[in-house]
Amino acid sequence: MPLLDPTAFAAALPERGAILGIDPGEKRIGVAVSDLTRLIASSLDTIARTKFAADADAILKLYDGRGCAGIVVGLPLNMDGSSGPAAQSARAFARNLLAKRDAPLLLWDERLSTAAVTRTLLEGDASRRRRGEVVDKMAAAYMLQGALDAMQERRA
Repeated sequence: MPLLDPTAFAAALPERGAILGIDPGEKRIGVAVSDLTRLIASSLDTIARTKFAADADAILKLYDGRGCAGIVVGLPLNMDGSSGPAAQSARAFARNLLAKRDAPLLLWDERLSTAAVTRTLLEGDASRRRRGEVVDKMAAAYMLQGALDAMQERRA
């Protein structure tokens, strides 16, 4: 299945089923999951990056374990909307993941998700260590929630 636009992604999904959100960073991959009705995203896990095959296996184990119906991968565009090296890396990650599992996949703009989550953690007085432990999976949940909200708006 190719990388899909939001409308085609929503059309490719069954009526119910969780969505796995992935925020692939250079050192860690944040993972989040939605509920079956796709209303709420929750942080799930952080995967330390190693080789792609091992990373993909860990992601697909979570995907299968949650009975997911699709994948949303964060696309870190530049502030002006252009693609830089990080966005190119995320696109390659998504294409490689699709080569391992044919599933509906959406690339979703995740600009400022890590910054928003970090700000929230700082306001909550989280320690530097605690922020490091949770920021990636919380950023994945923040990004996935944005995609879920957009899908809900399209349904309405």
